[in-house]
Amino acid sequence: MKKRNLFASLAISSMLTLSSIVPTFAAEQSTYVAFGGGLNQSQIEQVRDEFGISANDAYETTVTGDDVARYLGINSYSTSILISNVMVKKDTGNGVKVNILTPNNITQITSNQYANAAITAGVSNCEIDVASLSQATGESALTGVYKALELSGETLDTQRTQVAQEELETTNEIAQSNASNSDFDSSKLDQAIVDIKQQLAEIKQNQGNAATAEQVEQIVNDALKKYNLSDLISQDDINKLIDFASRYQNSGAVDSQEVLNQLNKLKGQLGGLVDKAKANGWFDQLKSFVSQLINSFIN
Repeated sequence: MKKRNLFASLAISSMLTLSSIVPTFAAEQSTYVAFGGGLNQSQIEQVRDEFGISANDAYETTVTGDDVARYLGINSYSTSILISNVMVKKDTGNGVKVNILTPNNITQITSNQYANAAITAGVSNCEIDVASLSQATGESALTGVYKALELSGETLDTQRTQVAQEELETTNEIAQSNASNSDFDSSKLDQAIVDIKQQLAEIKQNQGNAATAEQVEQIVNDALKKYNLSDLISQDDINKLIDFASRYQNSGAVDSQEVLNQLNKLKGQLGGLVDKAKANGWFDQLKSFVSQLINSFIN
């Protein structure tokens, strides 16, 4: 697992994540808050004020270095945790939706990357709002989401949360390495990841065993080709996806029908966003603007 950016995100940022998740028995909403263990009382109050939460509104817990080790697989962690989360459950069938409330401060991870990885970890039917008081890459934000979910009574498989973290870091690395390419669209990569996970599950169901190394490579290449990414990303990036896919199919996520349900919901959201952007015309305008901006730096 790539640890450097995660450590930087946790060490230098004061980041809070507001996650809303709403009970299936609906009328009785319960709110769960996971404060970063490194926050002082003044910062905790600032977190509460930022999201309109009082001390009496929620069940509260703290996120520590031990939680990072448990959920993300980081065992050598010495800095204080400054991430906070608030969560409330949603009705079955809503899928997983993530909103980044402070896009200028979450510098790398996208909302769809969070949603995709959260589904791998076993998160379902929830809305997650992410915000940060200062700039951070955002790679560690799901730690508090997992802690708050378990506080609500759910049990998470830590093997899956760690694979989910590898997914988040892999997709982020690929997106960052191709950020200067105006033809690269990270939402297409998100869609390819969904396809890869769905295809791995289908093979496992049909043949009773995990995909072979050759099948995994074919699945990844087919997904990249489908979303016109094959000629845009490097072989090193493709190898990273193959490595992740191999690890994913050895986790419990590949056998979960709930994961497939959530992925289908997310896939619809992703496709809808791209279609809406193209219909409104701002998709091409945005690509043109980014291209012009890059050219201005070069020239």
